[in-house]
Amino acid sequence: MTSTVVLALSIILILLILGAFLATMRRDRRKGHTERPETPSPPDQPSHPPLAAPTGHPGIVGTDYLDPRTVKVGDAIDCQGMRARVIGAIHVSWQGRQWTEMLLDDGTPRSQWLSVEVRPGLLPADAPHLEVLLWTAVPTQGMVPAKSMLIVEGVEFYPADRGTAAFKSEGATGYPDRGLLDFADYRAQDGRLLSFDRVQGEAWTASYAQPLPPGSIDLAGS
Repeated sequence: MTSTVVLALSIILILLILGAFLATMRRDRRKGHTERPETPSPPDQPSHPPLAAPTGHPGIVGTDYLDPRTVKVGDAIDCQGMRARVIGAIHVSWQGRQWTEMLLDDGTPRSQWLSVEVRPGLLPADAPHLEVLLWTAVPTQGMVPAKSMLIVEGVEFYPADRGTAAFKSEGATGYPDRGLLDFADYRAQDGRLLSFDRVQGEAWTASYAQPLPPGSIDLAGS
């Protein structure tokens, strides 16, 4: 009688353990069908596009067309149909970069500057390129350069370079002989450039930039 009771209890215990195991297996299978791995979110996109590649142009600078780095104060130049004289220049240095900005007089009241700088390539393997920009003053109604996106004349401009550079001037520029220049550059998604600058202690001024392709500048009369 005792053996029968023990056997019956053993069978019941085995059945309970087997039932629990089967229930666990069914629950795990349902979980495997309903749960899916999370899809990783895409990386954040940059707030503004990188610097556009320079405009391609056949020929060799200094041989097939004028090297704009050789233009100096007093020269008369032709620039995309505009004849102007270089009446002054400032030579700027900032964090190892150096560039020259030349003030042009085309006989009109407008203020235009020609900037010339050797820029590194977009990728480490790319060769440096010469960046030539024609800057035209733009009214900003007392606007100051913020560290975030700006909207000027309905166009969104995103921050690019910003800092304080050392400069020295020659000719008629309206700048001191030397000093410090605060600047803040912005770029629109269509490639347009906007820059604020000021000699420290003075008011901000702003200009739009037009990139010039190689060969667009020549000495007047040549």
